[in-house]
Amino acid sequence: QVQLVESGGGLVQAGSSLRLSCTASGRSFSSYVMAWFRQAPGKEREFVATISWTGSNTDYADSVKGRFTISRDNAKNTMYLQMNSLKPEDRAVYYCAADEGLNGWLPMRRGTPGEYSYWGQGTQVIVSS
Repeated sequence: QVQLVESGGGLVQAGSSLRLSCTASGRSFSSYVMAWFRQAPGKEREFVATISWTGSNTDYADSVKGRFTISRDNAKNTMYLQMNSLKPEDRAVYYCAADEGLNGWLPMRRGTPGEYSYWGQGTQVIVSS
Protein backbone atom coordinates (compact mmCIF):
# COMPACT_ATOMS: atom_id res chain seq x y z
CA GLN A 1 0.00 0.00 0.00
CA VAL A 2 1.18 3.51 -0.84
CA GLN A 3 -0.12 6.70 0.72
CA LEU A 4 0.25 9.92 -1.25
CA VAL A 5 -0.04 13.48 0.05
CA GLU A 6 0.05 16.52 -2.23
CA SER A 7 1.03 20.03 -1.20
CA GLY A 8 2.00 23.35 -2.74
CA GLY A 9 -1.24 24.49 -4.29
CA GLY A 10 -2.56 28.01 -3.92
CA LEU A 11 -3.87 31.16 -5.55
CA VAL A 12 -1.53 32.85 -8.03
CA GLN A 13 -1.73 35.35 -10.87
CA ALA A 14 -1.46 34.35 -14.50
CA GLY A 15 2.17 34.12 -15.58
CA SER A 16 3.33 33.05 -12.13
CA SER A 17 4.92 29.80 -11.02
CA LEU A 18 4.10 27.14 -8.45
CA ARG A 19 5.77 23.92 -7.40
CA LEU A 20 3.61 21.05 -6.28
CA SER A 21 4.96 18.21 -4.17
CA CYS A 22 3.73 14.68 -3.64
CA THR A 23 5.17 12.80 -0.69
CA ALA A 24 4.75 9.05 -0.54
CA SER A 25 4.79 6.64 2.36
CA GLY A 26 4.28 2.93 2.65
CA ARG A 27 5.70 0.52 0.13
CA SER A 28 8.73 1.22 -2.01
CA PHE A 29 8.12 4.55 -3.67
CA SER A 30 11.20 4.36 -5.80
CA SER A 31 9.92 1.44 -7.86
CA TYR A 32 6.65 3.08 -8.86
CA VAL A 33 5.68 5.10 -11.90
CA MET A 34 4.22 8.40 -10.74
CA ALA A 35 1.95 10.92 -12.37
CA TRP A 36 0.05 14.15 -11.97
CA PHE A 37 -3.56 14.53 -13.04
CA ARG A 38 -5.90 17.47 -12.65
CA GLN A 39 -9.61 18.03 -12.54
CA ALA A 40 -11.28 21.35 -13.20
CA PRO A 41 -14.81 22.09 -11.98
CA GLY A 42 -17.36 20.27 -14.12
CA LYS A 43 -14.72 18.45 -16.13
CA GLU A 44 -13.23 14.98 -16.15
CA ARG A 45 -9.91 14.21 -14.58
CA GLU A 46 -7.15 14.73 -17.13
CA PHE A 47 -3.55 13.65 -17.46
CA VAL A 48 -0.84 16.24 -16.84
CA ALA A 49 2.53 14.44 -16.64
CA THR A 50 4.15 11.16 -15.68
CA ILE A 51 7.63 9.98 -14.69
CA SER A 52 9.22 6.55 -14.52
CA TRP A 53 10.73 5.15 -11.35
CA THR A 54 14.24 6.10 -12.46
CA GLY A 55 13.20 9.53 -13.66
CA SER A 56 14.64 8.77 -17.08
CA ASN A 57 11.26 8.64 -18.84
CA THR A 58 8.70 11.42 -18.74
CA ASP A 59 5.61 12.34 -20.69
CA TYR A 60 3.43 15.43 -20.74
CA ALA A 61 0.03 16.52 -21.92
CA ASP A 62 0.29 18.82 -24.91
CA SER A 63 -1.40 21.59 -22.93
CA VAL A 64 1.49 21.81 -20.43
CA LYS A 65 4.53 20.92 -22.56
CA GLY A 66 7.23 23.56 -22.24
CA ARG A 67 5.62 25.06 -19.12
CA PHE A 68 5.50 22.22 -16.59
CA THR A 69 8.32 19.94 -15.46
CA ILE A 70 7.87 16.70 -13.55
CA SER A 71 10.69 15.33 -11.39
CA ARG A 72 11.25 13.04 -8.43
CA ASP A 73 13.66 12.51 -5.59
CA ASN A 74 13.49 8.88 -4.56
CA ALA A 75 15.69 9.48 -1.53
CA LYS A 76 13.01 11.85 -0.23
CA ASN A 77 10.04 9.79 -1.45
CA THR A 78 8.83 12.91 -3.18
CA MET A 79 7.67 13.85 -6.66
CA TYR A 80 7.40 17.41 -7.92
CA LEU A 81 5.57 19.39 -10.55
CA GLN A 82 7.17 22.71 -11.40
CA MET A 83 4.52 24.84 -13.09
CA ASN A 84 5.64 27.98 -14.91
CA SER A 85 3.75 30.54 -16.99
CA LEU A 86 0.49 29.53 -15.36
CA LYS A 87 -2.72 30.29 -17.21
CA PRO A 88 -6.29 30.66 -15.89
CA GLU A 89 -7.14 27.39 -17.67
CA ASP A 90 -4.62 25.59 -15.42
CA ARG A 91 -7.01 26.09 -12.54
CA ALA A 92 -7.91 22.67 -11.12
CA VAL A 93 -7.44 20.27 -8.28
CA TYR A 94 -4.13 18.51 -8.92
CA TYR A 95 -3.81 14.87 -7.95
CA CYS A 96 -0.76 12.70 -7.47
CA ALA A 97 -0.99 9.08 -8.64
CA ALA A 98 1.21 6.00 -8.48
CA ASP A 99 1.35 2.49 -9.80
CA GLU A 100 3.81 -0.39 -10.01
CA GLY A 101 3.46 -0.34 -13.79
CA LEU A 102 5.81 -2.55 -15.79
CA ASN A 103 9.24 -2.14 -14.22
CA GLY A 104 8.23 1.28 -12.98
CA TRP A 105 6.83 2.65 -16.26
CA LEU A 106 3.63 2.45 -18.21
CA PRO A 107 4.46 1.82 -21.89
CA MET A 108 0.84 2.31 -22.85
CA ARG A 109 -2.22 4.10 -21.48
CA ARG A 110 -0.10 6.11 -19.05
CA GLY A 111 -2.47 9.02 -19.46
CA THR A 112 -5.44 6.98 -18.28
CA PRO A 113 -6.49 7.45 -14.64
CA GLY A 114 -7.60 3.81 -14.35
CA GLU A 115 -4.03 2.63 -14.86
CA TYR A 116 -2.96 4.06 -11.50
CA SER A 117 -3.71 2.21 -8.27
CA TYR A 118 -2.93 4.87 -5.69
CA TRP A 119 -4.13 8.46 -5.43
CA GLY A 120 -3.64 11.44 -3.18
CA GLN A 121 -6.40 13.71 -1.92
CA GLY A 122 -5.50 16.57 -4.24
CA THR A 123 -4.29 20.14 -3.90
CA GLN A 124 -6.08 23.10 -5.45
CA VAL A 125 -4.46 25.52 -7.86
CA ILE A 126 -6.27 28.74 -8.74
CA VAL A 127 -4.87 31.07 -11.37
CA SER A 128 -6.35 34.54 -11.58
CA SER A 129 -6.28 36.53 -14.81
